[in-house]
Amino acid sequence: MAHESEAAELPDAQIEERPDYAETLFGDRIRLADRYAEHLATTGVEWGLLGPRELPRLWSRHIINCAVAASLLEEGDVVGDIGSGAGLPGIPWAIARPDTRIVLIEIMERRVEWLRMVVDDLGLENVRIVRARVEDLVDEEIFTVVTARAVKAMTTLIEWSVPVLGPEGRILAIKGASVQGELDKAARLIRKRKLVGPTLHSLGEGMIETPTTVVELQRR
Repeated sequence: MAHESEAAELPDAQIEERPDYAETLFGDRIRLADRYAEHLATTGVEWGLLGPRELPRLWSRHIINCAVAASLLEEGDVVGDIGSGAGLPGIPWAIARPDTRIVLIEIMERRVEWLRMVVDDLGLENVRIVRARVEDLVDEEIFTVVTARAVKAMTTLIEWSVPVLGPEGRILAIKGASVQGELDKAARLIRKRKLVGPTLHSLGEGMIETPTTVVELQRR
């Protein structure tokens, strides 16, 4: 496969080393984060879930970028990770917050197979994988939190999320710093769906070069 040949051309030295501050996020589960990073850097690239050019920023742009947002979760949260792909942010959250339950929602079979392999290898008992579109889970799943990273614009994410959110459930969308344009377009929909917010969180300052921006909306 093309991805395999590209990965072979990238020297191991270019794979980003785990930063020391990662231990503050994952605590005594840091070895699980290490193992997840190994999967991303090997099978994740081979299976086409992560581009080989992402390896020099594997921790900072991907794992830590997601893990810092785990602080927004509450004990007992049931999180639906829409379009989970390579398990971002769901797997870093599951590692950092074993007091929550994470449901990885993914429609593509190959990605689902990879997620199952990784979750089984890590022994993450607080993770469940569902092969489906989130629209198909209405009346089947209810979440206290719905999240997504680099999946669709805010308007689409809101339409997908609200039907599977419980009372006072929250949307925690990991977005780029330029998210304000999306929020402007979604303003009417936010009112229509009776959501409180948006609240913008900037997380990871002092850890990662570009802090993680999370948009929070809460169902009334």
